[in-house]
Amino acid sequence: MIDGWGKRRLEPSLDRLAAGLQAAGISANAMTVFGLATGLAAALAIAAGHFWSALALILASRLSDGLDGALARRAGSTDFGGYIDIVFDFAFYGAVPLGFVLHDPAANGAAGAVLLFAFYVNGASFLAYAALAEKRGMRTTERGEKSFFFTTGLAEAGETLIAFALACLFPLWFALIAYVFAAVTLYTAVARMMLARRAFR
Repeated sequence: MIDGWGKRRLEPSLDRLAAGLQAAGISANAMTVFGLATGLAAALAIAAGHFWSALALILASRLSDGLDGALARRAGSTDFGGYIDIVFDFAFYGAVPLGFVLHDPAANGAAGAVLLFAFYVNGASFLAYAALAEKRGMRTTERGEKSFFFTTGLAEAGETLIAFALACLFPLWFALIAYVFAAVTLYTAVARMMLARRAFR
């Protein structure tokens, strides 16, 4: 929901940073890998109870996720780059809740499982829509140039970042945050299914 607003404001700064990274010989794919590495490190920090460090790593991971797109726009995007970008994003989204579950299984296990279920359903709805949209030759630039047909929704990258940041700032509230965001995520998936019903009849 807030991704479009954030993209318009952050893109010029990301482009300037990407120019420097490109001049240093850093590729979009390398930045994508770095984003995953910092995201997984954040999950490990959460599991160990180092929540402030985890928050810093999450922010670094999502900055890398923005920079890889800016680098790809400058150097030219590839299908493989788009592929690992979406796969690594989903890996990050699953790793952070897993970190909270590993940190305190008794308090966070059920809520973490519900959130991961919601992510799983939402991810399936997103990728299935993208596959059928490609089959039908549909195109969109709602979130800029993407390797996949990108459907928007209430729960997108920006909202996920906010939920993860709140969980790191208030780790004792993880269960409540997870249940609320799982509901938002499932609403997004259902809304996308209704959109698919109209688009693919």
